[in-house]
Amino acid sequence: MTDTLTDAVPAPPAAEDLDRLTAATDFLDHDHETVRAFVDKALQGVDRATATPVELAVALYYAVRDGIHYEVYGADLSPQGLKASSIITGGKGFCLHKSVLYAAACRSVGIPARLHYSDVRNHLASDRLRSYIGGDVFFHGLATVYLEGRWLQVTPVFNKLLCRLYGMTPLEFDGRSDSLYHPFDAQGRQSMEFLTDHGDFDDVPYEFVMGNMRRKHPKFLDAEGTGTVSGGSLADEAS
Repeated sequence: MTDTLTDAVPAPPAAEDLDRLTAATDFLDHDHETVRAFVDKALQGVDRATATPVELAVALYYAVRDGIHYEVYGADLSPQGLKASSIITGGKGFCLHKSVLYAAACRSVGIPARLHYSDVRNHLASDRLRSYIGGDVFFHGLATVYLEGRWLQVTPVFNKLLCRLYGMTPLEFDGRSDSLYHPFDAQGRQSMEFLTDHGDFDDVPYEFVMGNMRRKHPKFLDAEGTGTVSGGSLADEAS
């Protein structure tokens, strides 16, 4: 049985919605030259004229998962910092950032994509991170993409290096099944479970996202409230 956030099957987009779900937006700014260059590099060696949407989505998944460093500290959560182009320039971010970039990259090659938010319990966070988060329940972002007549939930977040440090198996994506965090780590310990599903959004619902961050993780935000606290490294805190 596929591990999904909800039992409901989202309806396919109507024909008139396809243009909207592949369009550039303020945050999913795939018309920016930085995003176009990222996509071109990710698809080097891929014949776009003959490649299927599944093949393109998979190549872009690994480019985002392993090409953008996963880091929770010192992350820019300003409107500018959550643009796909800025995420590429910065080269790092956490789930909120990497899901934005993946959705933008998919839209750039004509794959309908949205953003999806949920609350998750993460059993593998460091003690320091839990102290900032206020426990082990995190506000979480991923992407949903429309491939071969279905919406798939996709999480191109933890890169291979971080997975190895935390004893997790890297999450794979084949373009035909949901790609969510494994419920167990490589040693069989529970690592993450999904709790509350907040649904899909066509663009970053900025006030909704920041409202959740301020309400659920106030100590995790910096003094200005537009980024996360700095001075740490999730990789260094792996035990």
